[in-house]
Amino acid sequence: MNERIVEKLSSLGQDVVESSQEFRGDLTVALKTETIVSACMLLRDDPELAFDMLIDLTAVDRYRPEARFEVVYHLYSLKNRHYLSLKVHTNEDHPEVPSVTGVWPAANWHERETFDMFGIKFTGHPDMRRLYMPEEFEYYPLRKDFPLMGVPDSLPLPRR
Repeated sequence: MNERIVEKLSSLGQDVVESSQEFRGDLTVALKTETIVSACMLLRDDPELAFDMLIDLTAVDRYRPEARFEVVYHLYSLKNRHYLSLKVHTNEDHPEVPSVTGVWPAANWHERETFDMFGIKFTGHPDMRRLYMPEEFEYYPLRKDFPLMGVPDSLPLPRR
């Protein structure tokens, strides 16, 4: 099944698949950032693959200059009982990734949470605003350069 997934994703165009890796039967595929929506549509709509569920969407801060953030998508096929992870990279200067809310509406909250915690914007998202932190909060708490003890006086805290 894993070989078939990589083969079908590669059919989208040359160099769409940057890399693929299998570990204990689970496949992870790194894709070009601009192809994530078309790849997700293919994975959802192909009757043989039928990845009809977005389990999770999150990010990883690699703290590297060339591709600091990885956005990770965890998919599941009910028909095949098969998991798949997709990854796309984005840089620190313009952390933007196309939104997959048109493919899986469940991505809405996941993308908002990732934006709120990492500052990665999802272009085409219907309601890109903060989920946990106040709108005026200018920091992103899950970035590696965020201070462990927080930013003093960045948010007014309630008195005891």
